[in-house]
This record gives sequence, structure tokens and C-alpha cells, in this order.
Amino acid sequence: MNIQFKKGVLELCVLSLLIRRDYYGYELVEHISKYINISEGTIYPLLRRFRKEGYVTTYLQESQEGPPRKYYRITEVGERAYEELVEEWQNFTIGVNKIIRGDFSE
Repeated sequence: MNIQFKKGVLELCVLSLLIRRDYYGYELVEHISKYINISEGTIYPLLRRFRKEGYVTTYLQESQEGPPRKYYRITEVGERAYEELVEEWQNFTIGVNKIIRGDFSE
């Protein structure tokens, strides 16, 4: 899959998960990897950018399996960004599907 296309979709996927509950980074990678081929190296820069843009906040939580884990929680700003991305995605897929199907009627 095209890398640039995947990056855009990945933003929507991460926010879609965070809208439901808090996740730690590797947990996001594991979940998304079930459906889209990604590596850890793609998630962490995205999460850093989301934090910088105010889409998420972080907190540490103790883990029974090692050091504390950094969890990501979506903010109101992140929720609004998610809603905008969902609308853009829906409009995009409608347009692409029309082209693929040859449905050029308005």
C-alpha cells in the first residue's frame, strides 16, 4: 500500500481507537496491525505530533509486565479533529467509489 496514503489513514485509525478508550503505544500498534501492515516506528512519531497539536494527553500507569506504560487519552481538540477526519474520509470514499464503479451521475 502507498506509504502516504497509509499515513493519512493511520491518523484516522489511531483517533478512532482513542475515541473509545485510552491506549499505550504498543497496544495501538498491535491492534492496528491486525488490519493494516504497520510497524512501531510509524505510530510513535504520530503520537508525538498528536500530543504537540493537543489531540492527546499522556499519563503513566504501572504495569505488571515491566516499567510503567505511557497511555494516550484523546482531548476535546482531538475529538473535533477526529470528527473532521471521519467526515473527510466518508466524502473521500464516496467519491472514490463513484469513480471505481463508473457512476458519474451527480
